[in-house]
Amino acid sequence: MTDPVDYFGGLDSPLVRFKSRVSLKARRRMYEAFEAEFHPGREDTVIDVGVTPDETLVDSNAFEQFYPYKDRMTATSFEDASGLERRFPGLTFVQTSGAGLPFPDRTFTFAYSSAVLEHVGDRAAQRAFVQEIMRVADGFFIAVPNRWFVLELHTFLPVLHWLPKPVHRWFLRKLGKEFWAQEANLNLVGPKELRSLFPAEVGVQLYRHRLFGLTSNIVAYGRSPRPATAGAGEADQAVA
Repeated sequence: MTDPVDYFGGLDSPLVRFKSRVSLKARRRMYEAFEAEFHPGREDTVIDVGVTPDETLVDSNAFEQFYPYKDRMTATSFEDASGLERRFPGLTFVQTSGAGLPFPDRTFTFAYSSAVLEHVGDRAAQRAFVQEIMRVADGFFIAVPNRWFVLELHTFLPVLHWLPKPVHRWFLRKLGKEFWAQEANLNLVGPKELRSLFPAEVGVQLYRHRLFGLTSNIVAYGRSPRPATAGAGEADQAVA
């Protein structure tokens, strides 16, 4: 197993570890929203798209920590996270290229992904990511940090990410954060941008996780349209 990609500039940083503890509570709340919506049972299969080999931060692979039916889970990443099979007996890990998922249509009952979409690239790449998740599963649950939250939790810089993206990236370069200045590594979305990644006929609902009264994370969830019956209509709905 290789070392994990460091998305926070120091996995052993006290600030990163504090953020990880706060994030674990947020991910627990989002997992509870997943359970409330889909009511997963032992007969269901689930894929978690975008796991990490990291075992140091408490919120790493939180979905695997919470989900009760480990033997019904498949986890994927472009990184080698095969150690998850040891940590969570029964789980199956499949390493992917990051360009697609090597599974037939509707292989899984549910697809779950947390804090991955903002790292896949430009809008076209994000739409392709969403489409691939809907292709392999009957239901989808895609969580991302909210662009309009006051603090950007990769750089730990406040408000700067509210600027137009070219300006934001210019400032990041000036601050020596070249990695985050690249669209391929960080492309934040807000609620409207997240909804726009789905075809109009997909009924998408948005869940907002709040921290100190502000929306820190947003989740797009719903049922994937079947090719023969697509066009169920839009159903944007925010739930607290």
